[in-house]
Amino acid sequence: MRPFQIVSIIACILMLACASAQALLHWSWWWSILVLFVWINLLVLGAIKIRWNFFIVSLNKGKHDKHIALTFDDGPANETTTILDILKKYQVPVTFFSIGKNAAAHPDLVKRWHDDGHLIGNHSYGHGFNFDWQSVRIMEHELQQTNELIEHITGKMPKLFRPPYGVTNPNLARAVKRLGMTSIGWSLRSFDTTAKNKEQLLQRILGRLKGGDIILLHDSMTITCEILTQLITEAQKKGFTFVRVDQLLDIEAYA
Repeated sequence: MRPFQIVSIIACILMLACASAQALLHWSWWWSILVLFVWINLLVLGAIKIRWNFFIVSLNKGKHDKHIALTFDDGPANETTTILDILKKYQVPVTFFSIGKNAAAHPDLVKRWHDDGHLIGNHSYGHGFNFDWQSVRIMEHELQQTNELIEHITGKMPKLFRPPYGVTNPNLARAVKRLGMTSIGWSLRSFDTTAKNKEQLLQRILGRLKGGDIILLHDSMTITCEILTQLITEAQKKGFTFVRVDQLLDIEAYA
């Protein structure tokens, strides 16, 4: 039983208890409102906090004390080529979670991901703002469409999926389960999509870095390119080794 199911059962029991107390003991109806408020807030937080594993089990961190994994969302994007050149120079393998429509627009970069030894995961087809409001069937179709596209380009069918925006819900959990995929989260979020200062971004990552970390970055961000070389070299000086997510977690990356 998932945490959201347990929370919902407890909330329903408390609501019934409050209703009974209102009828029999003349309790204030504010108690029912309070239970409902807490319940709704837990559901919302559970949806946006991927590390809670509230609606779906996501793998968010490895156990090796000196291995870490870089992951890049949303590509192929405008900085993908530069990032690939840096990774090749330093022989660092990473994981790219691809938006299907971007892969369709840049199949050459998807192929280079694969040819350079990087791991490719699924990040939905459209990554739309309405993704989380869709039915199980539509979510499943988006994931399958992206999987088939990546397989067509690389010959490999992804098993790893990262939810758009890191948001989860019961429909997504069912879609991922039907496709036999594994949800991948993160343990260190860089916030590179909102960062303005290169040094602050770099120190935010390095200052929090621990063994087993899965680091969330985006290959659409120029600032990420600008700190990548120093991030790699400084992390290596600290004794960390970069590996792909499948190696960090000891899981199968492709079907």
